[in-house]
Amino acid sequence: MTTFVLTVTCKSTRGIVAAVSGFLAQMGCNIVDSSQFDDLESGRFFMRISFLSEEGTTAGALAEGLKPIAERFSMETGLHDQSRRMKVLLMVSRFGHCLNDLLYRWKIGALPIDIVGVVSNHFDYQKVVVNHDIPFYHIPVTRENKPQAEARIMDIVEAGGCELVVLARYMQVLSDRMCERMSGRIINIHHSFLPSFKGANPYKQAHRRGVKLIGATAHYVTEDLDEGPIIEQDTVRVTHAQSADDYVSLGRDVEAQVLARAIHAHIHHRVFLNGNRTVVFPPSPGSYASERMG
Repeated sequence: MTTFVLTVTCKSTRGIVAAVSGFLAQMGCNIVDSSQFDDLESGRFFMRISFLSEEGTTAGALAEGLKPIAERFSMETGLHDQSRRMKVLLMVSRFGHCLNDLLYRWKIGALPIDIVGVVSNHFDYQKVVVNHDIPFYHIPVTRENKPQAEARIMDIVEAGGCELVVLARYMQVLSDRMCERMSGRIINIHHSFLPSFKGANPYKQAHRRGVKLIGATAHYVTEDLDEGPIIEQDTVRVTHAQSADDYVSLGRDVEAQVLARAIHAHIHHRVFLNGNRTVVFPPSPGSYASERMG
């Protein structure tokens, strides 16, 4: 039996859940997990349903049969076969903790994605990537060649059928054009000291100020630097007895975990854009253990 995920976004009104669940029952499908959220502020409704096609109903038949309901409620819908892995492009500069963590999770099956390649503006992690039998693309970026560099990146995205780009500590600012073109399909990770501690050595700045919580934020990339819709965050507590190097080590750990959880949520279609915010539904049964590995 095939497992599908149906995502629904529309204006909040009566009858949506009944219409969708009734349709799935008529099509020989059994709902195994369902989450919904009614945003009273925006008047928008969000729903994610995981279901089994117990009578062999195909994705095409489901999509066609759903059209009248989608038109009736002016829905934005997505129908996803859970057996199909999302194609992902990773990008990194000279800090490799997030890249190495993602490669490990991918290798042991805790992060079910197809990595189409790794792009970097440096050669530091070429050997690591190639040893995983993943294509490595060295694309140096300067102020003068930035448009050409981004054009090469987009060529890789399109040639590989890439559906998600992950900035695993890629330390180059993407252009407004690329952010708009890939809206909702680029995830970035950074420490959560912004906007207090900007620039180089934010952990040392935090240590000098006696910060007691170190955090990380994963978000979608927009034209506003580091201000895109937030997907996942976490913190770890520190004390006066810990050094600036301890801050860095703990910060790298929490960055890697937060990024992995954000990717996991995205590839399982649990994240919905809601203006400049997100709606993030909890993991489905059976997926939580792999998401929390690390």
